[in-house]
Amino acid sequence: MDPAITTNPASSNPSIASESVQQDPSPNRSRTASDTSWSDDAGHPEAHHPDLRTEPLRGMLSELFSENIAAKVCRTGAKYLHTNSGSTGLLEIPQAFPEIVPQEGPSAGQWELRDADFWTCGFFPGTLYCLLERSMKYPHMMGLDGPRPKQSLVKLRAQLASLSKTWSWPLHGMAKRTDTHDIGFIIMPALRREWELTGDERSLQSIVQAARSLATRYVPSAGAIRSWDCLLKKDITVTDMDENLLVIIDSLCNLDLLFYASAHSGDGTLSSVAASHARTMLKTHLRPEPTTSLAKGRYRGQLYSTCHVANLDPASGALKWRRTAQGYSDDSTWARGQAWAILGYTQTYMWTKDRDFLEASCGAAEYFLQRLENSPRSVEMATRSQDPDCDKEFRKSFQRGRFTPLWDFDAPVDDENPLRDSSAGAIAANGMIILSQALNGIHDTELARRFREAALNIAHDVLDVSLAEETAQFCSGENGSPAIEDVKPGHTFEALLKNGTANNNENARRRYFDHGLVYGDYYMVEFGNRLLDLGLI
Repeated sequence: MDPAITTNPASSNPSIASESVQQDPSPNRSRTASDTSWSDDAGHPEAHHPDLRTEPLRGMLSELFSENIAAKVCRTGAKYLHTNSGSTGLLEIPQAFPEIVPQEGPSAGQWELRDADFWTCGFFPGTLYCLLERSMKYPHMMGLDGPRPKQSLVKLRAQLASLSKTWSWPLHGMAKRTDTHDIGFIIMPALRREWELTGDERSLQSIVQAARSLATRYVPSAGAIRSWDCLLKKDITVTDMDENLLVIIDSLCNLDLLFYASAHSGDGTLSSVAASHARTMLKTHLRPEPTTSLAKGRYRGQLYSTCHVANLDPASGALKWRRTAQGYSDDSTWARGQAWAILGYTQTYMWTKDRDFLEASCGAAEYFLQRLENSPRSVEMATRSQDPDCDKEFRKSFQRGRFTPLWDFDAPVDDENPLRDSSAGAIAANGMIILSQALNGIHDTELARRFREAALNIAHDVLDVSLAEETAQFCSGENGSPAIEDVKPGHTFEALLKNGTANNNENARRRYFDHGLVYGDYYMVEFGNRLLDLGLI
């Protein structure tokens, strides 16, 4: 990589300490041993963002638990079920699933759907189940506590249960698919919760079947699961599977399926395959960066950027080349790819307790934060927070935008309108909040605090920058039945978040960006549930 990119000089942001980054004199150094990688747990956390110590989290993140969240998701579930379904004789089931909401053009504000076999199909059912879970475990956090609520909790829970079951129904039929590594994304967001909330044995059976289907894509000689069967772009075509084994960074987040199914079925082969794949990717996808952090409370081990696509020799596992399919360039750091690495390696550590995976996650997370902190000043915007619990001095001092990631950390930046990827922020926030739990588990409370506060800052900033201003609410419909309306009539944006970037690579066969993204919404709602489970809200 270009040294001008990887050395990360101190940010012009005055809150970033200039001594926090130094050049490593040995670019090819081995990975730092764990006894020197962790922070000094001396109880001296660096107050990089003092707002988290003075502002109530419920106030900071109030929009994540507002009526708008449930209203929008329920409206989408009902609307697109009625306009996009086929009958099984017993119930209507969806034929296509929400993917993006354009911010401009003829379909601006409305979900565009993808066929049910597309890799994103599990995220909208997963969002429904996230809200059903919240309504069952934390009913007071559904945003229905106004003086005259227009929707009762009992009716909302019943609606969520019905929509969740209906939208997840087609996912069961995909469990035997062996043509995709994305079966984890397809199955786990909804069916794991369906199993855990309802005890539906069919859901568990589908999870185990899906894991066994994914395991068929494992290539033992290379120690890796094949992600893609081919790569088709304007500048490259790869189709020969005998000579090529394509593995992408996203695949780390499909390993949770294998570990979960192994735990429930007793099939140790599934967890062994997952661990082998994750270990191979330590060598193929992590790029050691010649920077480190000296500031207290930060991770002091090896930092890593990530590549998107690695091509391995199927016979030996040797790395043939690295490229990007969705990022700016082959040697740039695609923000969502970096976020996938943080979440995937943290989940893998939580299952295996292997310190190599924990160090990989810490190195990827610290590098992600370093790139956020050192982004150009043009990413910052005046705050729009109207939270009544938010202190005036805090609103005055906080510049939103720094922690809503650019779509690629090395892409040229439009100073007037920087292209971001809000989904990368939502994914990274989930990874870092789990990472903080992992670090608390080994009693590194200072570093745990670092990543917990970073996760909260990212989530707060993404909401402040990218939460659609076009909100929805429950109302009384015909004959007093519950209905949903725009808070401002005629102003509709069906996704929760804007500013997602699915694929802005110049050689992609489909290039689309700056829109709502179904997985951005899913991971943001899931993050809220994680905070509730941890007792942080």
